[in-house]
Amino acid sequence: MKKRIALVTGGYSGEAEISYKSAITVEQNIDLGKFEVYKIDITQNGWFYLAKDGSKSPVDISDFSVSDGSSKIKFDAALMCIHGNPGEDGKLQGYFDMLNLPYTSCDAATSALTFNKRYTVAVAAFSGIHVARSVLLFKDRFTSPEEIVNTLRFPVFVKPNNGGSSIGMSKVNTASEELGAAIEKAFKEDNQVLVEEYIQGREFTIGVFRKNKEVITLPITEIISKKDFFDFEAKYLGASEEITPAQADEAVLNKVRDAARKIYSIFNCRGIVRIDFIYNEKAGEPFMLEINTVPGQSEASLVPQQVKANGWTLKEFYTALIEEALA
Repeated sequence: MKKRIALVTGGYSGEAEISYKSAITVEQNIDLGKFEVYKIDITQNGWFYLAKDGSKSPVDISDFSVSDGSSKIKFDAALMCIHGNPGEDGKLQGYFDMLNLPYTSCDAATSALTFNKRYTVAVAAFSGIHVARSVLLFKDRFTSPEEIVNTLRFPVFVKPNNGGSSIGMSKVNTASEELGAAIEKAFKEDNQVLVEEYIQGREFTIGVFRKNKEVITLPITEIISKKDFFDFEAKYLGASEEITPAQADEAVLNKVRDAARKIYSIFNCRGIVRIDFIYNEKAGEPFMLEINTVPGQSEASLVPQQVKANGWTLKEFYTALIEEALA
């Protein structure tokens, strides 16, 4: 009997647009010989089952079930395609945990921790992972940009502390009026803002997942942005060059792989995560930027590129993720 899988998409944040694109790719590549797929759209206006005939019906949130008109349908697992709140920050994971429903992402604690960039780098640094120096600002306690001018070396990145897709992110080269504007821009997306020192180097990103208890690293991608940094436009609108597999000395790539495996273990990750690094040649080490626990799966996204470079089909990959969750 086929397992019933809830393909969960949408979300409450500005990243919902990317979530819908990811869901299209995933839905087109799920093995329908093994799984029955039900698309679930989670929005601020309600949770809905989107049937293949175009009809839309509410989800019973008491037990996360839907109706096909004649019978009640409950799921064997949830395939996570929500970037941002509530699918990447632990809220949905906690709900599924209470229902004893398996899902294809990190657990509630890891998701909540890694969604907070500042807490993530603090735990990573404590565990011996190289990270950039940073300062966390709180909206209700922030007074003026001057309070951090003497704390960090410029250039700096200013970004919402919770969130992804580079929304609300800026690079500030000098301690000028630009800093205040960048902080204000980030506060429009989140009530916490991270100001982080710029690390010179090559940008690498790597997908990591577990299959049959083995931690597997996908081929590394090097990102060469046509913009000043890898912002939303560079990520999703083609303003970057993405080289998969990355062309670098094997010693450099091995350091990135080793750091990625260590991070996956330290943070007790599950499912597919994508970890972003800057490799600083002077230090001879990769510096972790962030951990993406629900990485994009759209046609423009990095993990699908890495899966294909690894010689896998996306169908094989999503089957492995679902089966690992079910196990």
